[in-house]
Amino acid sequence: MSKFWSPLTASLVPYVPGEQPKDKTYIKLNTNENPYPPSPKVTEAITGAANADLRLYPDPACDVLVQAAANYYGLRAEQVFVGNGSDEILAFVFAAFFDPAKKLMFPDITYSFYKVYAKLYGLQTELIPLDEQFNVQVEAYHSDNGGIIIPNPNAPTAQLLPLEDIRMLLESNPNQAVIIDEAYIDFGGQSAVELIKDYPNLLVVQTLSKSRSLAGLRVGFAFGSEELIEGLNRIKNSFNSYTLDRLALAGAVASFEDEAYFRETTAKVVATRERVTEQLLAIGFKVTDSKANFVFISHKAIAAKDIFQQLRDKGVLVRYFDQPRIHEYLRVSIGTDEEMDAFIQAVQEIVGK
Repeated sequence: MSKFWSPLTASLVPYVPGEQPKDKTYIKLNTNENPYPPSPKVTEAITGAANADLRLYPDPACDVLVQAAANYYGLRAEQVFVGNGSDEILAFVFAAFFDPAKKLMFPDITYSFYKVYAKLYGLQTELIPLDEQFNVQVEAYHSDNGGIIIPNPNAPTAQLLPLEDIRMLLESNPNQAVIIDEAYIDFGGQSAVELIKDYPNLLVVQTLSKSRSLAGLRVGFAFGSEELIEGLNRIKNSFNSYTLDRLALAGAVASFEDEAYFRETTAKVVATRERVTEQLLAIGFKVTDSKANFVFISHKAIAAKDIFQQLRDKGVLVRYFDQPRIHEYLRVSIGTDEEMDAFIQAVQEIVGK
């Protein structure tokens, strides 16, 4: 611990991203990246934006991108917020909407960044247990609270909460902000964006990192009532007015202009996910009902930590969480068909032992 750190810095336990080793070439199935490149229109737009205008600051309001997203989702521009990846937007959310005098509620098994943000902003938390099948128990979120945040599909369990359950959450918590984190929604779910017109307390957070293959560009969105969006802008403009650079803005706008490519690549990921799920079930794995671009798996006879290490030795990276309730599970991102064939072959060899 450094003598120059503040007490807050010393108390933090930062988020740990998936490993990015450089000692050799791996099949990377540990960070939920899209296995396919972005649309050619995106790279063309970024190349075109790499010009003399880079000497100028980008538009702090990101008006062109905001309008493109609003048009795509059938919203008004005043209902859209953009930021440097959905993680930055979530950081703004934790500062903007949650009451520190009451407990923020989210699942006990979920995106681990939520605990980090809560600690950073001095928020109390109440972790609501998923049931034995890892489903969100919506009825448990009806007590007095300082706000609610739930990923849908959940991470790392990959399971989807239906819209009627989200509607129940919103109706039972009319005086609190309810945040639905939809990083993986395009791989099998129905977005809650359509509920915004009926619920001023709903904020939907999305990203271009997963389904649009732009994790390296860092672009995220929030959709909600004008009141919520104004709150996010107040936080953003008290922190950094220029969250998106000119190249990111150009690429992000172009990503909305190639719907056919977006549909094609997400369909490929879903088809591979379903095939791999069947193969895993056939060799003795338990697999949750995934609606994301990853699967959450456990083997009845071999410890997850052992499978994780043996896969790593074979050059295949997956994610292992040494945490209560899920220490016997692995999260496996969906790669190309060739990568997943190699993964299946590797786990078959491990199971065969």
